[in-house]
Amino acid sequence: MSTAIPFSPSEGQALDAYSQTIVRIAEVLAPSVANIQVLSRRQDGREFSAGAGSGIVLTHDGFLLTSAHVVTSARGRVRERGLASFTDGRELPFRVAGADPLSDLAVLRCDDGGLSAARLGEAAHLRVGQLVVAIGNPHGFAGSVTAGVVSALGRSLPARASGVVRRIDDVIQTDAALNPGNSGGALANHAGEVVGVNTAVAGIGLGLAVPINEATRRIIGALMSDGRVRRGYLGIAAEARPLPQQARETYGASSCLGVVEVVPDAPADAAGIRTGDLIVAVDDRPTAQVTDLQDLLQGDVAGTQMPVVLLRDGLERRLLVQPVDLESRR
Repeated sequence: MSTAIPFSPSEGQALDAYSQTIVRIAEVLAPSVANIQVLSRRQDGREFSAGAGSGIVLTHDGFLLTSAHVVTSARGRVRERGLASFTDGRELPFRVAGADPLSDLAVLRCDDGGLSAARLGEAAHLRVGQLVVAIGNPHGFAGSVTAGVVSALGRSLPARASGVVRRIDDVIQTDAALNPGNSGGALANHAGEVVGVNTAVAGIGLGLAVPINEATRRIIGALMSDGRVRRGYLGIAAEARPLPQQARETYGASSCLGVVEVVPDAPADAAGIRTGDLIVAVDDRPTAQVTDLQDLLQGDVAGTQMPVVLLRDGLERRLLVQPVDLESRR
């Protein structure tokens, strides 16, 4: 005969408090998470469903946030329209205001207002082991809620667009169950603030979310206002490498960027950067990691002259490179 395992009042209270936290988050945030159906058109003019995912309401007047891959075809073409369904039964048409595959973020625009906007939090405040709740539409099951913890912070994801490979940094790893259709949905903290955009399932109990932080806020703002994210392009592939011992004292750094490839006729090639060069600084700022260079190329930097300090065969060289707009290469 089985015997029930007794719970002390304090254990029962703790479990109840845990449940109440999740219930509260779900009640607050579920109206702000939409079921996204992406539409495409056949040659005969008829529309069909070309993909699905989740979206987060950013503003009361109709801006939504989702994952770029939700609205992008396998060939990299952004699908322009679709339908957003909400827990109150409304189904609203949307158009894609802008998508950025290099951050895996996209902004949608519904014409109707009166939406329930989610509050955005700050992923930098998360700690490993902290409670998080995922809300989305896995396999089309709208308003699904799963809970877990922050399993790890500082993960990275590769992203590619127009032949350019970039890392999405500070990705959140969670064991909250994520499945196809969760992409673009909310990962929330205990206060019901969105701290991440669910983006990938890397295995059982291993979900990943793009963080909401200062960098992603800038990207979201650019997509809302301009429909695109401006980035400069140099035409190099680089990786972090240790700075030679004799140069560490000179530059006050221990690492740099080693150039592993230079695209012919790209700005870096025109400036005289070569494979094997060690880039110490760009635009008077140290480049110890690939992300340092990515940050420098963020924004409207095309056409500006950027000084580059590099080492070649142990000798310092100073060059000027002029980035072009990444979009101009598409």
